[in-house]
Amino acid sequence: MWESYKKGYKAWLQLERSLSDNSIEAYLRDIDKLTEYLQSTGHLKAPDAISLKDLQSFLQWIAGLGLNASSQSRILSGVRSFYKYCFIEQIVRQDPTTLLESPKQKRALPDVLSFEEIEAIIRQIDLSKPEGHRNRAILETMYSCGLRVSEVVNLRISCLYLDIGFIRVIGKGDKERLVPIGGDAIKEINAYQQHVRPHIHIKTGHEDILFLNRRGSRLSRVMIFLMLKDLAGKAGITKNISPHTFRHSFATHLVEGGADLRAVQEMLGHESITTTEIYTHLDREYLRETLHTFHPAFRH
Repeated sequence: MWESYKKGYKAWLQLERSLSDNSIEAYLRDIDKLTEYLQSTGHLKAPDAISLKDLQSFLQWIAGLGLNASSQSRILSGVRSFYKYCFIEQIVRQDPTTLLESPKQKRALPDVLSFEEIEAIIRQIDLSKPEGHRNRAILETMYSCGLRVSEVVNLRISCLYLDIGFIRVIGKGDKERLVPIGGDAIKEINAYQQHVRPHIHIKTGHEDILFLNRRGSRLSRVMIFLMLKDLAGKAGITKNISPHTFRHSFATHLVEGGADLRAVQEMLGHESITTTEIYTHLDREYLRETLHTFHPAFRH
């Protein structure tokens, strides 16, 4: 019985999807896994008799085989494709995979914001308030220079060389580095220094700190975290966002744009190039997603 379904599915993949032989073999192996599971239960149900519950049990079964989350997702994508075929060919009236949740994959890396999302967040800032100009200068600087949140709250006026487009950053372990700063960030820092900062009563010991709160003290990292969360919410962005997301996005955009890894390491202040290399892994993931989206042989 299942052999005829598999034969029909194979023909559909060849004719309708124009997939390569390797891709077709991979999809058929996924269906073999499903029939192997059904046989293990002693009840080889037909495709139209399989319920969501059956498929949930099947996922538990493949997890029990020791397959990692990405391999489980790969098999699940094959099963989804098979049911798409069954639905089109009217073998089933309902697709039981619709409500099937993918296995949770470990997220080793934080979310990345696109350039458009970063701009959308910055646009939410209310510039009618004095702190609006300060917040805009903070976010432009964080994205332009890829700063850690601790580096931005400790940024000193004496470390700004805006006339030549650089800032001196004191990073982890008091290591200093010179980082280029973009025109938008320079413009915002200048506006903040000229129009907002002079009106703040500065607390003793904080005269050289660039970004100050209303009481004239250095900002806390928590304040920047909360400010970002609020702006992202207003921009309708549901990704998990923290100040580190800006640094992470800065590095990702550079690597995706073809930047030299040593240059990225220098700008981020990573002691070891291996820390920076996570962005090449991320870039490979980005390439894979691009192929899945735009390459006909990769489409599911």
